[in-house]
Amino acid sequence: MSETKTAADQAAVQFGFKDGDLIQEFGYDDDVDFDLRDSLEALVGSELLDEDDQEVVDAVLLWWREEDGDLIDGLMDVLGSLDEGGVIWLLTPKSGREGYVSPLDIQEAAPVAGLHVTTTETAGPEWAATRLVTKQVR
Repeated sequence: MSETKTAADQAAVQFGFKDGDLIQEFGYDDDVDFDLRDSLEALVGSELLDEDDQEVVDAVLLWWREEDGDLIDGLMDVLGSLDEGGVIWLLTPKSGREGYVSPLDIQEAAPVAGLHVTTTETAGPEWAATRLVTKQVR
């Protein structure tokens, strides 16, 4: 019997997480992709941490909609819990969906917050995911 991976499972794997990773979630609301959340939790073997947790984490999952305010502020707010070398996955509604955030807005906000945009993936039927990493000083 072979296991069939759902689209959410495939998206979770694309994020590059592994068993034991700590992921903190910000911007949770009733519009998030619950299948993706379940797949991420299964992949890392634990529940996603919420905004109130004080752990240093391997990654941040930030659900962001256009009406959520200033993206630069939102990105800077989540950096405090991120471990060195950690990543932020910025999840935004896809084009044509309520709350859509333009890729240009993300490209402009990231460097101001001290981040680089590295890739964009499909995170489900309603959401796009943009991978952001901190700028490394060498």
